[in-house]
Amino acid sequence: MHPDSPSLQDFLTYRLHKLNKITDRQSTEAYAAMGLGVGEARCLAAIGEFAPLSVNDLAARANLNKAQASRAAQMLVDRELVLKSASETDARGVVLTPTRTGRALWKRVMRLIAQRNADIFGCMSPNEQRQLETFFDRLIAHSRKDGVGE
Repeated sequence: MHPDSPSLQDFLTYRLHKLNKITDRQSTEAYAAMGLGVGEARCLAAIGEFAPLSVNDLAARANLNKAQASRAAQMLVDRELVLKSASETDARGVVLTPTRTGRALWKRVMRLIAQRNADIFGCMSPNEQRQLETFFDRLIAHSRKDGVGE
């Protein structure tokens, strides 16, 4: 490596991926203890928060591709955690809403997410956390404007 070149671990994207892997592994274990896979938990969190959702909207809200969102949603439907009904605006579409049991599990998932965030960001002051949120919002908006990741 050239002395003037940054090292791989110096790149922000490398660090973000590393943090993501650590937190995903821990979240996977916590969701499994609830009987959920990561995709199912992400979908249940999104459906509980934003219902009613189409599968396309679910994919966007849960940060999954449409096939992943569709499979996870169907698993939630099969477990009677989510109700799938015909869309009133799209004859071919469906909308997803949580059932009573799904809403109860959604609350547990949201508590877990809140705790995971507190664990991850607990080393930062509230002001630092707000600054980081602002920076992430700017990066996301900038990336969307440039079509990155869409």
